[in-house]
Amino acid sequence: MRIILMTGKGGVGKTSVAAATGLRCAELGYKTLVLSTDPAHSLADSFMVELGHDPKEVRPNLWGAELDALRELEGNWGAVKRYISEVLQARGLEGVQAEELAILPGMDEIFGLVRVKRHYDEKEYDVLVIDSAPTGTALRLLSLPEVAGWYMRKFYKPLQGMAQVLSPVFEPIFKRVTGFSLPNKEVMDAPYEFYEELEALEKILTDNTTTTVRLVTNPEKMVINESLRAHSYLSLYNVATDMVIANRIIPEEVQDPFFKAWKDNQKQYCEQIHRDFHPLPIKQIPLYAEEMCGIAALERLKETLYGNEDPSQVYYKENTMRVVEENKQYRLELYLPGVPKEKIELTKTGDELNIRIGNHRRNLVLPQALSVLQTAGAKMEDDYLKIRFSTPV
Repeated sequence: MRIILMTGKGGVGKTSVAAATGLRCAELGYKTLVLSTDPAHSLADSFMVELGHDPKEVRPNLWGAELDALRELEGNWGAVKRYISEVLQARGLEGVQAEELAILPGMDEIFGLVRVKRHYDEKEYDVLVIDSAPTGTALRLLSLPEVAGWYMRKFYKPLQGMAQVLSPVFEPIFKRVTGFSLPNKEVMDAPYEFYEELEALEKILTDNTTTTVRLVTNPEKMVINESLRAHSYLSLYNVATDMVIANRIIPEEVQDPFFKAWKDNQKQYCEQIHRDFHPLPIKQIPLYAEEMCGIAALERLKETLYGNEDPSQVYYKENTMRVVEENKQYRLELYLPGVPKEKIELTKTGDELNIRIGNHRRNLVLPQALSVLQTAGAKMEDDYLKIRFSTPV
């Protein structure tokens, strides 16, 4: 399965681009699903077809779906939710309140990732186009597999082992004192099973022959800056970008003096997009006179965006991480475009390298060859953070 993830700042037009991409893939004969994981769904509005949680055929070879995160949560996390609800009710909360509080903040969004993994395993579709949440939420979710792995290794597995040993001994006393039972095996196993799903998904998301991101942006300062940051953070999480789509560019035929300053600004920003995102392919989409709603409008967008091309191709193979051996010395190179070295914080603990850029952090488990070495300095060169390793003295 080919996975294409559309993201960008809210309101830049990524849903329309996702829908048009799905339309072209279906036209080429690929069984295509366009899946909206954005909590503020607008995919149904784009196709002008009523959509729900389950895929619905929009046209031949083309299906659409809008993720119902609560249904995913119940199916994947039901046992844990019921246990938390039991605990809260034992502490005096009413049933409805306990049910609501049993859904941990952010869990509904997280299960969008599990849905992607399920579609990949079932192999029912050839192409999965994801209309994702705006960049901030999307990046937080893409970082989840690695964050979950850190907690599982450090805390959960040791606690799970202790619970299995102590539970039979303390269960009667615990229930008499607290009013509720210790978590059973189903409840204890659910987080680790969920983590295993995320770990498998990480391999899919970081395979640049299977999954790539397409950044949708507008020729505006704030939007471009957010897109540049998103590109860097995606690289930090080892997720490849293969295209940038500059949307809503005022056409040349618009000659009204009211738009002159706006057009001049857009021209400068378009040049910046080509310069800052090089060597990624850049596609430019004009500002249309009509809304991008309905198949007829999406057909026009599809022709402008792809023409006779196959959207399922990988337009650019971005190498976000590599290990280089040179003169018996190792170097880890991370592609972090546009990030100054002074904004990067590095620490190494055991076999983990902690990389922090702003409010984004990655705990990278190092390859065995590097885990036994010490870091010996780092520098930024050609948008790569090059970290040297040396043998401990």
